[in-house]
Amino acid sequence: MKIFTLLWNNLRRGVATFRYPSAPPVTEGFRGLVHFDPLRCSGCAMCRFRCTARAITFESAGKQYTWAYDPAQCTFCGRCVDGCKDHALSQDASCPPIYLSAGSLRSSFTLQRRTPPPKSQPAPSTARLQAGGDHESRE
Repeated sequence: MKIFTLLWNNLRRGVATFRYPSAPPVTEGFRGLVHFDPLRCSGCAMCRFRCTARAITFESAGKQYTWAYDPAQCTFCGRCVDGCKDHALSQDASCPPIYLSAGSLRSSFTLQRRTPPPKSQPAPSTARLQAGGDHESRE
């Protein structure tokens, strides 16, 4: 008898599912898909190490590396974005796009590793002042 009561209550309440293309509103603070900016990436692979869901893969071969992201595995925690020192990763606050096949949102980039710019030596007069202090004011 309880099953009939349950069925009657469900039929009386009506449809609770949003029909396509309607969607529930995105809440404030929603962390969505991870976006990658290849121009900013230095190839440190810190995002791969911080991703506990293994949604980011990183393969290095000499001076080239391949960065890949699979949203199907992502938990949208934001740890990869927080750990990116180059700010090459960001998260989208809107709903992810609708997809019909598995892996259609997967993205992959093959890039050349950038060499860091050489550190310049400070001018000799500045280095002496920093190391020894200001001697002229004592006289």
